[in-house]
Amino acid sequence: MYSEKVMEHFQNPRNVGEIENASGVGTVGNAKCGDIMRIYLDIDENRIIRDVKFKTFGCGAAVATSSMATELVKGKTIEEAMKVTNRAVMEALDGLPPVKVHCSLLAEEAIHAALWDYAEKHGIKIEGLEKPKSDIHEGEEEEEEEY
Repeated sequence: MYSEKVMEHFQNPRNVGEIENASGVGTVGNAKCGDIMRIYLDIDENRIIRDVKFKTFGCGAAVATSSMATELVKGKTIEEAMKVTNRAVMEALDGLPPVKVHCSLLAEEAIHAALWDYAEKHGIKIEGLEKPKSDIHEGEEEEEEEY
């Protein structure tokens, strides 16, 4: 069901923790599944991500996608980090089951939320960055039930 890379990043996640006085912190969640992801970025004066950490409350796929996302942005410029998509995270993990794709979306959004926080703190605009949503719902409408 899960690739070896997913299992490796779940069992031995990289970059777990917090960064004190982080340059940017992004927190996103999915109320539907209960996953919450927080990413901390330490960005230097050349706009390079010096360090990145994460804390995730969620399933194994959420932990694995958080871990992989941090690996993909560490050492990159802000502009390069903006190009890390949920698809890039999934490909780096050798895929995810369809019911877990939303975890990779959370990882992408958490990176964007942390970059948004950085941009707000420094009064800058990052090309292509939009204000993040705090709750990610896979883009599907929930059906209302009548009682």
